[in-house]
Amino acid sequence: MNLSRFEALRRTVRLGSEPVGYVDVGDGPTALFLHGVGTNAALWRNVLGELSDERRCVAVDFPLHGRSGVAPDQDLSLTGLARFVADFCDALGLDDVDLVANDTGGGVAQVFAAQHPARLRSLTLTDCETHDHVPPEAFKPTVDLARAGLLAPGAPALLADLAAAREVVFAMGYQDVERLELDVVRSFLEPVLGTPGAAREFERLLCSLAPEDLLAVEPALRRLTVPTLVVWGTDDAFFPLLWARWLADVIPGVTKLVELEGGRLFLPEERAGDLVPHLREHWAAARPTVPSGHARA
Repeated sequence: MNLSRFEALRRTVRLGSEPVGYVDVGDGPTALFLHGVGTNAALWRNVLGELSDERRCVAVDFPLHGRSGVAPDQDLSLTGLARFVADFCDALGLDDVDLVANDTGGGVAQVFAAQHPARLRSLTLTDCETHDHVPPEAFKPTVDLARAGLLAPGAPALLADLAAAREVVFAMGYQDVERLELDVVRSFLEPVLGTPGAAREFERLLCSLAPEDLLAVEPALRRLTVPTLVVWGTDDAFFPLLWARWLADVIPGVTKLVELEGGRLFLPEERAGDLVPHLREHWAAARPTVPSGHARA
């Protein structure tokens, strides 16, 4: 699904004082997709393009990302973002969902799954924060800039040259970053860096990510029997393959670990054609369900 088609499907719902952006397309059992920091729901557009004729696919923008706002006092920790997901599900009446997550969204998904296992039909984790690997080593220089208040001042220069921004921000996360279209780069970066206020909130978000949130739910993850698929790129500089194997050892519900040769962090966009068959197989093996609603798109 190209970006313009995806953007045409966007809608918003209000949670508290802020709008929340999302896409809701297709019919059938609901699959809910979570992205990571510095992208938005559009990360999943190619996956939705393949699955929306057989599933209700809902992809939500986290606070500050895409079309979602952020309140000045909003909790942007992994635990706070898991609460945001729960509130979003309540607002749309989503229950018994197939939850699919990437990057920081995968850390949020682990917290959500630990706290709300009954709300899940299945769970799929792709390259993401795990255990105490928060933030990942390769991302710590960016977090350090945020902690020093130096990320926001550099935002205008970054956005002024999207081709350069693509290399600086995304090259490590893609096998072939040249295939990442510049309008997608803009859609990812403008919401989080496009104004001084947004850039400062983005700094606050990055500084809110800490291992304590995942460590706190680890006992519950060790009891999690929700059918869980782990799909991981073998060439991820942020989240090495050892963390995928750690998840497979820790979560008793893991039914399969798939290693995508050469895959990197943003494989849900770049390797959607490889990911989707594994999602179909995983969902088919999960317990049957009554569809949780229908899209209006």
